[in-house]
Amino acid sequence: MKGIIFDFNGTLFWDSQLHYEAWREFSKELRGYEFTDEEMRNKMFGHTNADIIEYAIGHKPSEEMVEKYAKEKEALYRKRCLDDPDNFKLAPGAVEFLEFLKQENIPRTIATMSEWDNVEFYIKEFNLARWFDVDKIVYSNGKIPGKPAPDIFRIAAKKINLEPSDCIVVEDAIAGIKSASAAGIGKICAIASLEPVGFYKNIKEVDKIITNFDEIDKSIFEKVFTNV
Repeated sequence: MKGIIFDFNGTLFWDSQLHYEAWREFSKELRGYEFTDEEMRNKMFGHTNADIIEYAIGHKPSEEMVEKYAKEKEALYRKRCLDDPDNFKLAPGAVEFLEFLKQENIPRTIATMSEWDNVEFYIKEFNLARWFDVDKIVYSNGKIPGKPAPDIFRIAAKKINLEPSDCIVVEDAIAGIKSASAAGIGKICAIASLEPVGFYKNIKEVDKIITNFDEIDKSIFEKVFTNV
């Protein structure tokens, strides 16, 4: 393996509960009742806002509806992030791990289905430019199909000048894991940020399960990133 691609939400930033709460609130407005936990796992995480709204209302939404609800939901989500400073930080061990990748000059980027307003927010609040080339971050721009389609990880690998088979992906969502597998990613690491470790054990596409980035020790990466 020569490079690494991170999902962001629920991976580098453990914000899944905030998205749960925001989408539960908006699902009541869209269809009169909340998403179930299973719906959240299978239809929300890793999907575009347009996909989520289409699922909730049962038909393709207008662009105006997507823009209205997506902007309202994401503004509510960002406010909740800022209102909870104790938890508004990168995942356990992430800073040290990113510093290691930077020091070793290992190709890396982010592939997220978040839209630009949120990505810009993360870049500013977490100072992501310290570790990532911002121009290489891949996000939902209205043209890339949502996960589990493979497009986003193929684009991300190309951004760091690697074949997907030469990359590791770190993901937390089922849709993201399936996306990485369909893209031909070499190794898939699942991080149990919200779901328990056991949730991932029977997912055949997953090569390794971690609960924080401290569990990925340097000796593993020296072997993984041979010839970098």
